[in-house]
Amino acid sequence: MAAALPVSYHGAISKQECEELLGKKDKDGAYLIRDSETIQGAMCLCVYKQHVVYTYRLLQTRTGHYTMQAAAGVEEKCFKTLEDLIRHYKRKNQGLAMHLRHSVKRKTALLIRPPAPAEEEPDYENVAEPPDYVDVLPS
Repeated sequence: MAAALPVSYHGAISKQECEELLGKKDKDGAYLIRDSETIQGAMCLCVYKQHVVYTYRLLQTRTGHYTMQAAAGVEEKCFKTLEDLIRHYKRKNQGLAMHLRHSVKRKTALLIRPPAPAEEEPDYENVAEPPDYVDVLPS
């Protein structure tokens, strides 16, 4: 079973909606997580500091862990859950413009769509339309 998403995860909101939510909070260290608008499957950790929103891309590894995209030469840290990642970046001096202090919680439940089923191969034994002819086999 997948780990529950934190209440600071807002799903597919736009960068503008994110900035409005953080601006309403108007506290240094306010943060939320949203889906990336440019990379499918990635997320963004957005942090507010002095009327500026800093955005950090979060990626999920093949093993299901989370990592923050880092500059070349900077060691990436992996976390089992988003909650572990948040807990780590609540500490000061971890590389963010501002450590995480005030979670901006989503107000509504998220609609998470199940993955679309893979297309199945047609079942030729149960063809919807009857054939125009029938092969008669010898007895």
